[in-house]
Amino acid sequence: MRSQKNYPEQLNLSEFSDKSLLILDDDDPLRGRLSRAMEKKGFSVKEAKNVSEGLEIVKNSPPAFALIDLRLEDGNGLDVVKELSKEKKDCRIVMLTGYGNLPTAVAAVKAGAIDYIAKPVDADDVEAALLASPESKAKPPENPMSADRVKWEHIHRVFELCNRNVSETARRLKMHRRTLQRILSKRSPK
Repeated sequence: MRSQKNYPEQLNLSEFSDKSLLILDDDDPLRGRLSRAMEKKGFSVKEAKNVSEGLEIVKNSPPAFALIDLRLEDGNGLDVVKELSKEKKDCRIVMLTGYGNLPTAVAAVKAGAIDYIAKPVDADDVEAALLASPESKAKPPENPMSADRVKWEHIHRVFELCNRNVSETARRLKMHRRTLQRILSKRSPK
């Protein structure tokens, strides 16, 4: 999994005759913002917000590039990655997720993705991931998140997945409810 803004070498979009890009994400504002930005960068963007829309686009006109969210309203983005890898073997697919972890990164790459990036992302991150040279290796991040920040992010992610239920979140994280409430009331660490 690569961090943002640390790609040493990248290909140029002008080297590709097909500049079609599928952006599959159920977050409407993010998908819209990325679509507009990627069009300005020269990509021909098609948008989808769920697995069924993504599969429809893949079957009718498989794109040369794809940015696919892992968790979608109606299923898993890996299903679209697998289908796209069958339909267009040379498609450059990047998985996007708010739930970055090693097993899903491995599954994404095995399914045909060339990279895996965690949200939040901007258009420069996406472009760099899509056009990264296959031989390049990521440089170490300049400013990685602190361990305290990673812990804080994880706790808040579980809290949101538990529909902001403190008791359920505390049970799943195996921590005391009051300890969790104190952590949730604090600002995010740097």
